[in-house]
Amino acid sequence: MKATVTSKGQITIPLAIRRKLKLHRGTVLEFDEGADHLKATKSVDVDRMRAVIGIARDKLAGKSVDGWMEELRGRVRLPRRRRRR
Repeated sequence: MKATVTSKGQITIPLAIRRKLKLHRGTVLEFDEGADHLKATKSVDVDRMRAVIGIARDKLAGKSVDGWMEELRGRVRLPRRRRRR
């Protein structure tokens, strides 16, 4: 895939890459100037992340990861496995 840099220094990231990397409008990217190639990573808002840490601590205390997942998204029914012959 190719992208052309505009006179303003902008590029359009191809849709397939945006979908794969889950880049949405407003996503902030950080560029690594020390890299010998174009390298960008999603910027993380540390204050926003810290605001939700421990939000469900009491409700999910003592549960396994499977228990957490079931509590958060509901029970998941997996399809029956076919037996090999």
